Amino acid sequence: MLKEKHFIDSHKAATFLFVLMLMAAFDRWDNATLWIYLALHGTYGLMWAFKSRLFPDKQWEKPASFVRAAVIWFGLTLYWIAPFIIAWQDVQAPYWLLALAIALNLVGTVFHFAADMQKYVQLRTQPGRLITDGFWSLSRSPNYFGEFLIYGSFALLGMHWLPWAALGAMIVGAWIPYLLRKERSLSRYPEFAAYKARVRAFVPFLF
Repeated sequence: MLKEKHFIDSHKAATFLFVLMLMAAFDRWDNATLWIYLALHGTYGLMWAFKSRLFPDKQWEKPASFVRAAVIWFGLTLYWIAPFIIAWQDVQAPYWLLALAIALNLVGTVFHFAADMQKYVQLRTQPGRLITDGFWSLSRSPNYFGEFLIYGSFALLGMHWLPWAALGAMIVGAWIPYLLRKERSLSRYPEFAAYKARVRAFVPFLF
């Protein structure tokens, strides 16, 4: 039975090939920005698929209908706007922006993957316990904060408003509804109220 994760994992893993196809189609083999984009987004997609096998997230284990699979693929394809713009317009990002994108991506990767690993291990070893330490003492959604930094780094490289609009659409249409459902679910824990008052919802120490 095909599950949601199969369509998510395959799409993310296909990013590496998609960017290579763009480089070939537009003959951008000498575009440093596109090479860095390939290294960041292409590697992230492969790492996501690898992560999904080693420590999968339960929320993506649901069976996927044809309509749901189509929605997943269309939604994730919005993230391919940035590399298309880079290849199409031959975007040459300045060095400082390349450095900023790489730095954001590195920090985001640590938050995203380490927080997911912590959640996976603690749910297996200490089921029924609210996770409030480690990365989850910095943010109530450290994995999504990390993912925001990752996709923000991709949008930066596009040097265009469209990648940011696509990221905003995903945040409003998918991320926020999920995070609100998660908060309602966690409210069943007696200690959640104190945890919520102590730890920021998304950005560590700020928001």
